[in-house]
Amino acid sequence: MNPLDIDAINTYSPYPVWNKEDEYLFKTDNGIEYSVSFDEEENFEYKSYWFNLTNISHEKSPGDVKIAKTVICIIEEFFNQNPDILLYLCSTDGGQQAQRSRLFLRWFKGYEQQKKYTIKSAEVKGDDIMEYISMIVMNNHPNLSEISEAFDNIVRMFNENK
Repeated sequence: MNPLDIDAINTYSPYPVWNKEDEYLFKTDNGIEYSVSFDEEENFEYKSYWFNLTNISHEKSPGDVKIAKTVICIIEEFFNQNPDILLYLCSTDGGQQAQRSRLFLRWFKGYEQQKKYTIKSAEVKGDDIMEYISMIVMNNHPNLSEISEAFDNIVRMFNENK
């Protein structure tokens, strides 16, 4: 993965972002620290990365729109440097995966990103729980329709095998 430009992120990010090795970090006004990282997915036929957002403070986060704006700035810079595919699997901690999925999609769709990106999300049957996965691809990706179909096929395969 090409590294992200911290200066570009911080041009628009409401919270200052810094990087430490392969993580992009920020701290909220409430002192809650977040980490964003990207892990390459090797089993998808198109170059893709898992988006990881972690509350490393492990503290409950009040509704803070600046978190969403900061995350969007990081994702925008990811696509500026890496015109690939972004995958997101919601954490199942505390059984809150459905809420996390809705929040993430609201964050992303709330910033007029649909003009630039195709966003697909799906429910996947886990071992005893429902999991939520999303895919974000730039609308101008040359293989957009094939990528969308491959995502649907993977979701279908997981759901048929459970």
